[in-house]
Amino acid sequence: MHTARLDPESCYRAVKARDRRFDGVFYTAVRTTGIYCRPSCPARTPALSNVGFHVSPASAQAAGYRACKRCLPDATPGSPDWDVAADVAGRAMRLISDGVVDREGVDGLALRLGYTARHLGRVLSAELGAGPLALARARRAQTARILVETTELGFADIAFAAGFSSVRQFNETVREVYAASPTELRGRRARPSSSARAGQAPASSPPGAVSVTLRLAVRTPFAGRALLNFLAYHLVPGVEVAGDGWYARTLDLPHGPGTVVLEIADAPESGRTAFVDARFELTDLRDTAAAVERARRLLDADCDPVAVDDHFVGDPVIGALARACPGLRLPGQVDGDETAVRTVIGQQVSVTGARTVTGQVVAAVGQRIDTSVRGLTHLFPRADVLAGLGPTTLPMPRARGRALVGLCGALTRGEVRLDRGVDRGDVRAALVALAGIGPWTADYVAMRALGHPDVFLPTDIGVRNALRGLGRDPADVIAGAAAWSPWRSYALLHLWNTLMPTTAPPPTKEA
Repeated sequence: MHTARLDPESCYRAVKARDRRFDGVFYTAVRTTGIYCRPSCPARTPALSNVGFHVSPASAQAAGYRACKRCLPDATPGSPDWDVAADVAGRAMRLISDGVVDREGVDGLALRLGYTARHLGRVLSAELGAGPLALARARRAQTARILVETTELGFADIAFAAGFSSVRQFNETVREVYAASPTELRGRRARPSSSARAGQAPASSPPGAVSVTLRLAVRTPFAGRALLNFLAYHLVPGVEVAGDGWYARTLDLPHGPGTVVLEIADAPESGRTAFVDARFELTDLRDTAAAVERARRLLDADCDPVAVDDHFVGDPVIGALARACPGLRLPGQVDGDETAVRTVIGQQVSVTGARTVTGQVVAAVGQRIDTSVRGLTHLFPRADVLAGLGPTTLPMPRARGRALVGLCGALTRGEVRLDRGVDRGDVRAALVALAGIGPWTADYVAMRALGHPDVFLPTDIGVRNALRGLGRDPADVIAGAAAWSPWRSYALLHLWNTLMPTTAPPPTKEA
């Protein structure tokens, strides 16, 4: 939702109704108090003449407003409009959330997006009400507040974990944004229980690792068990493990390896914010923001499930499936290159076969790491490592091996980029230009790696089997699939979900 398109009357109606569906979509700035709130803030609704509306926390902060201490407006899922439109502003927000500005500066962000830094600043100011530095600052402030209020980390560690360049900058920003010092923020929250404390490595953690436990906000309804079943069914040995109500995997982060354990459960009540508990083990605290963003991508945390499910009301095929499984999510990824490699390996083989072959590749050339989670032993091999292998040495047919090595070469050279900062159409064109990469593979990568909400795979055998299982003629249904736009990826997941087995869990997480 662009700043220029925020209709005051519509926004004010949502504020009067305290409609939680708009939390994270826009923010209400109250001129008489100098604070900004989420639309569902329980405080008394101010008069329309006393409020303005902003598309991002950074925009409200740049206008001089402080975050409301009652509703914590920055503790919301991000706007789903970023993934739907996938325009320059949306792609920039994804990269900023991943910490690109902190690591590479505004010039690095602009280079990834294909613009000059000056032009990018103009675009973001027009679309989101703030430039890239202000947007990155707002993200750092949010990360810092969460760490202050939910962990036992020292303030110096929090400053660098959140991406600040100094403790002084951290202190000044927190005071300006929240009208409270870090000490005051920590003092006003309830002391966490021993099981929820973070900031000290547990006895079982690998040497040098720091454990950080956070809660990741998701909109409801949230079909957590269906998402968990999908992830568990597709997991790669050594890289991922799953059990009853939890999923864990290794993370190849900018400053070193890490792991995440997600506690995933259903949250069926509509229109509220639910939370997924996430425990990270990090080699370097500077990777906190990147690890959190990648976990959120995996969960499709910014999805607006009410809008998606409402779109399917009355549909003769997907309508009943959406009612049976409200809040179904599009499983994302923590690394776009990994998703593309796994997709090529899985071409024309069963899911079980793809897991076996991918596990063999991981064991052969993946980097081995120590973790506290049983079964997590390796990082997924990087593209440059796979690009240096001979196609005949891979445990797969020679043609597929050539396609895999060719893809990894293109990823290594930057001819194909899957960091969510690129145009989806450009990515698809670059992928199908590679030998051995067809439309099904390119579209699946767009859906999983780039979070594309409007992908449909008409030739997919799973789609056809699901439709036959529902007593439908696949040809007739597929011919009318355009009616599911702009949420065809979710329709696809609903069909696949009818075929998804419940995976038996291993007994424990601890190594």
